[in-house]
Amino acid sequence: MKRTFLFLLTAVLLGAGLWSCNKDDDNGNNSENNNGGNNGGGNGGGTQTVQWVDLGLPSGLLWADRNVGAQNPEDYGNYYAWGETKPKEVYDWDTYAYGGYNDSIGAYSFIKYCNMPNYGLNGFTDDLTTLEASDDAATVNLGGKARTPTEDEWQELMDNTTSTWTTCNGVYGRQLTGSNGKTIFLPAAGFRSDSSSYWVGEGGNYWSSTLYQDIPTGAWFFRFVSYNQLMRAGGRPGGQSVRAVRAK
Repeated sequence: MKRTFLFLLTAVLLGAGLWSCNKDDDNGNNSENNNGGNNGGGNGGGTQTVQWVDLGLPSGLLWADRNVGAQNPEDYGNYYAWGETKPKEVYDWDTYAYGGYNDSIGAYSFIKYCNMPNYGLNGFTDDLTTLEASDDAATVNLGGKARTPTEDEWQELMDNTTSTWTTCNGVYGRQLTGSNGKTIFLPAAGFRSDSSSYWVGEGGNYWSSTLYQDIPTGAWFFRFVSYNQLMRAGGRPGGQSVRAVRAK
């Protein structure tokens, strides 16, 4: 296993159903703005229908009620490497679309999303620090105004909701409740590294669209387990969940 992505090690250390996923599994959710007919898939494939939830956030941002690739709010959906738009079998530097560790030169060699010449192929930099629409799994798979939230937008979600470890139709995850009483559920889908899955049912890793500029081998993601939640930087090749947002 060649140099399994650098930052994901820190992350390790640190069925159809009714949308009724609060602590006691009572029907307490209100969602709005149906967005059907999207190109989606995962969990058996098919067309994905997403509902957009207004949690009363200061920005007015709407959050999807399920993961990209999920048919139901409690489904795990697909896993994506950062900046890739299709799931795959193996998540490592060798399969990553935009470069990685080059054994022949003993250095990283990125060809996109690189702000430091010593990490770019032949000194390459482009100063792109946020995913472009063509590299955004939410935009490509859901269309329209859907996109992956930035690091700051994940932080806004954490700062302006009440988070509870709970179950939705038997699936563990976190329910986030806004000041207006509306909720979304984030299933504990774990993450993928190489060809294996980790922490499934125990925690969740959800990509942001923001590059980790201090060391561009990584990108920011929202991580939770049963007892806490926080933002972390993780290796770009790792397979993680994506939850879409859009403006009103």
